[in-house]
Amino acid sequence: MAARRTRANIETVHAALRADLLGGVHAPESKLKFAALCEKYGASVSVIREALSRLAEQGLVEAEPRVGFRVRAVSVEDLRELTAARIEIETLALRRAIEGGGVDWESELIAAHHRLERAPLLTQDEPPRVSDDWEAAHGRFHAALLDGCNNSWLLGITCMLRDASEFYRRWSQLHEPDRDVTAEHRAILEAVLDRDADTAAERLSSHYRHTSDIVERALRPPQVAEPN
Repeated sequence: MAARRTRANIETVHAALRADLLGGVHAPESKLKFAALCEKYGASVSVIREALSRLAEQGLVEAEPRVGFRVRAVSVEDLRELTAARIEIETLALRRAIEGGGVDWESELIAAHHRLERAPLLTQDEPPRVSDDWEAAHGRFHAALLDGCNNSWLLGITCMLRDASEFYRRWSQLHEPDRDVTAEHRAILEAVLDRDADTAAERLSSHYRHTSDIVERALRPPQVAEPN
């Protein structure tokens, strides 16, 4: 019974820590101190350590020998590699989903897209930011795209890559007024429902490259004008 309670506690703390990392509560490269985490999440050191070890496997935190854990770093080079890997893996999973996904998968995908289109993109804050409701619906839509894939290992890798990408997106919190992201999602959905794997893969790849380009610009230091 005690082991079962501990396991449930690990799952709860892992989920809470993951949500906070993706939500921007812990800044990139900041140290994750056990005492503060134990107090914040109401858990023992062993539970916090296990949760952090899982998050390290998922690429959201980094383990430092004899030091502890810190939030993952961000860089242009890492973003480019991450985007390339995500495109390679997700387009493969998407092709498998299109090949093997049935009517139930299509129905769930259409429902996820409907929720995404109805979710408010921006908050009423000043300055406005991408809303949590839209972020949640967006993540669910991209997960639903691949749910028809029948390879659990492949889907597990896509989840890890999606979390790492979400970490970048959350920290950038960028929105380009001229970008029609709604049209991009709709175009991906249409190609998938048409069972056009080549077009769907290309549209998904273009969607990710576009987002990566936006985040990359945010990561670059501002250019200082040279004196005349």
